[in-house]
Amino acid sequence: MSTTNERITVTLAPAQHELLESLMESMTWEQKLAQLQIAFRPRLEDAAELVRGGIGAIFWPRSAAATNELQRIAREETPHGIPLLVGLDVIHGQRTTFPVPLAQAASFDPATAELDARITAQEAASGGVNWTFSPMIDVSRDPRWGRVVEGFGEDTYVNSVFGAAKVRGYQGESLGDPGSLLACAKHFVAYGQAEGGRDYNTVDVSGQRLRNVYLEPFRTAVDAGVATVMAAFNTVSGRPAHANHHLLTSILKEEFGFQGVVVGDADGVVNLLDHGIADDLDDALGQSFAAGLDVEMGGNVTTADGGARLGPDDVPLARVDDAVRRVLRLKLALGLFSDPFKAPEQEVTAPSPESRIAALATAEKGLVLLKNQSVLPLGPSRQRVLLVGPYANSTDHLGAWVQSFAEPAGSLAEAIRQECPEWQLTVRDATGFFGGDPGSIVQAVADAADFDAIVVAVGEPSALSGEANSRSDLRLPGAQEELILAVAATGTPSAVVMFNGRPLVTAAWIDAVPAFLEAWHSGLEGPRAVARALSGAVNPGGRLPMTFPRSSSQVPIYYDHENTGRPATVSGTIDGGAHDVGLMGPGNTDDHYTSKYRDLELGPQFPFGHGLSYTTFQYGAPSVTPASISVEDLRAGGSVQVSVSVTNTGAVAGDEVTMVFIRDLVASLSQPVRRLRSFTRSTLGPGQSATLTFELGWKDLGFWDNQDHYAVEAGSFEVHVGGGLDHTQLVELRVS
Repeated sequence: MSTTNERITVTLAPAQHELLESLMESMTWEQKLAQLQIAFRPRLEDAAELVRGGIGAIFWPRSAAATNELQRIAREETPHGIPLLVGLDVIHGQRTTFPVPLAQAASFDPATAELDARITAQEAASGGVNWTFSPMIDVSRDPRWGRVVEGFGEDTYVNSVFGAAKVRGYQGESLGDPGSLLACAKHFVAYGQAEGGRDYNTVDVSGQRLRNVYLEPFRTAVDAGVATVMAAFNTVSGRPAHANHHLLTSILKEEFGFQGVVVGDADGVVNLLDHGIADDLDDALGQSFAAGLDVEMGGNVTTADGGARLGPDDVPLARVDDAVRRVLRLKLALGLFSDPFKAPEQEVTAPSPESRIAALATAEKGLVLLKNQSVLPLGPSRQRVLLVGPYANSTDHLGAWVQSFAEPAGSLAEAIRQECPEWQLTVRDATGFFGGDPGSIVQAVADAADFDAIVVAVGEPSALSGEANSRSDLRLPGAQEELILAVAATGTPSAVVMFNGRPLVTAAWIDAVPAFLEAWHSGLEGPRAVARALSGAVNPGGRLPMTFPRSSSQVPIYYDHENTGRPATVSGTIDGGAHDVGLMGPGNTDDHYTSKYRDLELGPQFPFGHGLSYTTFQYGAPSVTPASISVEDLRAGGSVQVSVSVTNTGAVAGDEVTMVFIRDLVASLSQPVRRLRSFTRSTLGPGQSATLTFELGWKDLGFWDNQDHYAVEAGSFEVHVGGGLDHTQLVELRVS
């Protein structure tokens, strides 16, 4: 299934085009450069001075009234009256905080991401914001990297689909709509492959992996009409992205046909000095603009008195004019020259009942049931339930990258009391996030036999994930593992609920617990979603968008790896050849000269795409029609149809995520053992069946080589269809 959408470009009316060219003719060199920067000043009076100096963009001053004042100054007190771009990191909510993007990816329903972005755009735009620095579509395969929380996981296709959905949600049907924002695809490119999972670290990547894994989500975002793209902090093959002409111009602007604005990340141009490729700030600015950067983030392009740091000898006039035209086109498309102001009385300052409902539905869809030995759901009826753990009373559910003014979430204890009024609930913290009295754990579970069930609410505080929050140890912090094991040892039926912003290592306790629900940092309505899942009002249907490792030393670990020349065997099969066999059980490690760890079981703890349900599903035999297709037909737009039936064989309604993976058995370059090419989420009642059809075409069956050439090669393909890597069925496809 191709992710390519019809390309959306900014088209100006004749009068707008005439205005643009008139401005270009009348602006001085200094005035043009002033348009090519965005800066943050927390005090309104300081921001106003920047605007009077002609700056083209600012960070949001926190209200519609303040934004209006800055827009008034820009329109009335500057030589050309050019309005402002007003930026803000609006990642997963403005007033209504939705689940973190990683949790949205767990829904395997891109409509959830689009809905979040639409509501977020409307709330933010009402206060004067017109530019968000989202979505992050960095493919992320190393959970030590804190920013995995901000993206859509380890798979290229999932990042592409969810990124395009976010772009559509933010930008709406037209940038001129009052509730639309400029979206920004970030970080270009390969930021998610930082060595050691350490933020801002070096990236060294082959040409084929750059194109097959990291560039594709950006190509899809451009095809979806994304207005802006942000350069990454990292180097690629030794050259920082902010000054990388090959990436910013040759690939993004020329090959992809990107017509929007390339913006730097915060002080990303200044960082070129530490990278060791620029003598001073002026040199760094000149290299960046020459490479294809259009807007510098930091406000360093002009001096405090409005003078230009660069002259025409430092960067060509044509390059500066191109950047200014790109900025002005977006301002015209947003309608800012007609009316840059917002009615303060109409600014959204709190979540609405409707936005809360949307946030709740999104949180429910992202829940992933990872293990269940007939414990969940507990049911809504009267029973004695003990809730323990640092997340029992914590309200830290919003996650990383939330607004300081965001509506706070309630606690899980409060949500259970609201959603499960028949339960006799006892609540004990037992331990904190980072430690506590060991005696408190013993005391908390001393009377476990007096309860019908115990819910252990553990996790990683929001402050441990996000930017500059890399972790070397992916286990639960503090004494939380000890608490889980102490509860499990009581023999009372128990379920672990984990709130976190990245995959964590569960090896020390996963075998001891009968049930495990992954809840993520699920935003404003996350605790209610969990309470409803515990009672059975909601049937979890999410799937993991990232692999959960057995050990921190095992990362990076991801499903679409290459097979290697000496793959280890799992339950008598080749790990790469049938990666869904024995994924969560011990493997055969007796064959010494194979790719493995001597002291660790093969495979991850939980694979990409894993997730259970309170019901069961059964698949029919999949089919591919036609079973053979030529390369020429594929190149001309031909495709094959993959069909499969799925039936809810359980007693309750539930959601099933059906995935289609391919494997190219023999190719000129070693190919992944699986590659996701399509998925859909279906809601089925008890006994209900559905026949699902997926399309595979040219963009699904080929790959990029190291000479930047894309091709589909003749040969045999395996098509794997099912509810996840750990249970698929195989059908063969021949490309001639």
